[in-house]
Amino acid sequence: MGTQERGGTDGYGETRIERKIPCHGYGPKIGAGGIGKGLTFGRYFTDGKKSPFDAVEWEKRTALIGNEKGVTIFRQEDVEVPKGWSQTATNIVTSKYFHGKPGSAQREGSVRQLISRVVNTIVRWGEEGGYFAEAESRDAFRDELTHLLVEQKMAFNSPVWFNVGVQPKPQCSACFINSVSDNMESIMGLTRTEGMLSNGARGRERIFRHSGSRETLSGGGIASGPVSFMKGFDAFAGVIKSGEKRGARPRW
Repeated sequence: MGTQERGGTDGYGETRIERKIPCHGYGPKIGAGGIGKGLTFGRYFTDGKKSPFDAVEWEKRTALIGNEKGVTIFRQEDVEVPKGWSQTATNIVTSKYFHGKPGSAQREGSVRQLISRVVNTIVRWGEEGGYFAEAESRDAFRDELTHLLVEQKMAFNSPVWFNVGVQPKPQCSACFINSVSDNMESIMGLTRTEGMLSNGARGRERIFRHSGSRETLSGGGIASGPVSFMKGFDAFAGVIKSGEKRGARPRW
């Protein structure tokens, strides 16, 4: 199974190369002058006749989470999940990723809703951006992605489940690396940046340069050192929430 290429020239005298790279039916199609005309997607797991959701058995469960004292801190009944999913997966997905206020009519109650929200939003973005060569490729992409998710062959990071299909311009990245210089303006600027990142339940890593030392100041005092500021950043991460989700803790 190799790469196939066909060459020629377009009406402007530029070399045109069309390349198809087989990979279980998937492959980009590159048009004149390297300008893409959309991607062609084939089917590997699905047949286009049966919905990926209908290919698995479903059942209703109660998602329940308790603390170390045995006190229930989260409960949602009649949650529809694939029969093959573990109870742990059910509890985590329901409590962390279902959108909407618990007990309200807007609350998601099925893994179908969760996966459809994310997949349909991604497909809509792809269609608006011209990423699909034709409707068949769009439908194949939707079904194949749905299959991978509902069968737990892959999973997105948390910000995707939190935000896609909910926010107009969702933040989907899971981790940011923030650098800070050895001056108060940079350190305080990082405080704001980390606060906004925590608001989207996203993780952060910090790179401290020279602010890692307790140096003597020109006025005679001693610098606070990085640990003091780290405690402040961690405190922000602990109190800022993203909707109903606790902000991600920083990693060192």
